[in-house]
Amino acid sequence: MRADLSAAADAVARGEAVVYPTETVYGLGADALDADAVEGVFELKGRSLDNPLSLGVPDVDTALRYTAPTPTEEAFMREFLPGPVTVVVERRTMVPDVLTSGKSRVGIRIPDHDVALELLGETGPLTATSANVSGSPSVTRLEDLDERIRTGAGAVVDGGETPGTESTVVDPGAGVIHRRGARADDIEAWLSDQ
Repeated sequence: MRADLSAAADAVARGEAVVYPTETVYGLGADALDADAVEGVFELKGRSLDNPLSLGVPDVDTALRYTAPTPTEEAFMREFLPGPVTVVVERRTMVPDVLTSGKSRVGIRIPDHDVALELLGETGPLTATSANVSGSPSVTRLEDLDERIRTGAGAVVDGGETPGTESTVVDPGAGVIHRRGARADDIEAWLSDQ
């Protein structure tokens, strides 16, 4: 595992994308602050540039360097992260437009997975998107990884089979759940108490 993580960190430093496990599905990560690397992820997935990617970081304090959440949004982040939740908050200027499709807000993802967190600790912010070609099912086992992604990635970190439940995407400031997934009922309860 150590060799896989080192190879992945080296690939990210070269501007390449890597495949890594999370507590939901396998992710496709590249340097989220490097516009060219981010564009490479869109291209590798065959994803429209109009469909933003999320920003993966190892902890909430790191997320605060790249975002400007309200007190309510930060409280939500501290309650539900790390975990299978993507939290939409205001981004800071160092987050490239290509990541957010030019929008002022960005989805923050802090996976509750030791391997993913270790990788994020070594690389800095990564794109947080599923490691599949757009329109194809998410990948929970590396043997199901599309050949296009496998050959296009600079490294693949094997973390065994992942659970497969998608993250819930929520904008806690607006009180809106954009996509129901893991912990959606808990999130709905938290939002209703605000």
